[in-house]
Amino acid sequence: MEQKKATVRLMGTIIDLLVTHTHPDAILEEAIRRLRIYEQRFSANDPKSELMQINHLAGKAPLAVHPDLFHLIKVGKYHSLAPNSRLNIAIGPLVQTWRIGFGDAKVPDAEEIQRLLEITDPNKILLSEKDQTVFLQQEGMSIDLGALAKGYIADQLKAYFKEAGVASALINLGGNVVVLGSSQHRDDPYWRIGIQNPLLPRAHYIAVLKLLNQSAVTSGVYERQLESQGKHYHHILDPKTGYPAETDVISLTVVADASVDGEIWTTRLFGQSADAILDTLDRSEAIAGILITKDGSLTCSKALENRLLRKQLA
Repeated sequence: MEQKKATVRLMGTIIDLLVTHTHPDAILEEAIRRLRIYEQRFSANDPKSELMQINHLAGKAPLAVHPDLFHLIKVGKYHSLAPNSRLNIAIGPLVQTWRIGFGDAKVPDAEEIQRLLEITDPNKILLSEKDQTVFLQQEGMSIDLGALAKGYIADQLKAYFKEAGVASALINLGGNVVVLGSSQHRDDPYWRIGIQNPLLPRAHYIAVLKLLNQSAVTSGVYERQLESQGKHYHHILDPKTGYPAETDVISLTVVADASVDGEIWTTRLFGQSADAILDTLDRSEAIAGILITKDGSLTCSKALENRLLRKQLA
């Protein structure tokens, strides 16, 4: 068995892959090939992607799509319609207008935001199970799967690694971390995942999370920002208002068996108060989490208390 690492820039982020296998180079090569396919299928920024073909046909015609894309849109619509959810996959028009994180980012005026809010209703995403088609009822609508796609892709890679007989692996899709098998460098099997201190530059950690055969997804207001007329705007939009979410939480990490669940719940919860988020995490058996608030304090759900080391990485 040999351990090898590969780094590639895809999906607007740096992706790190680490695998232990008898033929790691072939495994990594196939993983990167699959990543390129997934990017072409799910991207909301590539005008030629399969997702964007749906968006281009908004108000005109349904489109038969790949089963993976149909499934992800179906899951996204379900969670978009859940009570008190901050996730809305129909938020594409607002995301593409704010463009926070891109060179052409801008603050839309209030009238434009109101107009765009009218074409972000997830009920108007029509799905046909029989034909595997997706139809956006209103012209101008667009789906954005940014709150689900990386998690789904990470889960698909993990499944491929298991099928291929990979002994251990780490998948890092830019803040979305999945581990498989035991860490090769420690006395115990747990991997150590750094939790970024959102008040300090990258690679300054506020804590270390012990992770085994699970995923940790972090969402924060510190990664992508826009400064305009003396005000700071972050990229996590509130689907109810069309503006960046207002909250005392600046970083939320959700731990789950499936990475797509971590992605979904970071988005569903972000924008709620720290107390409300912690209450949801503590009541759930499927997810756990770590919150960092504006004053730099860190809290975690009960399930993680024995797996969180609150100290700097050496």
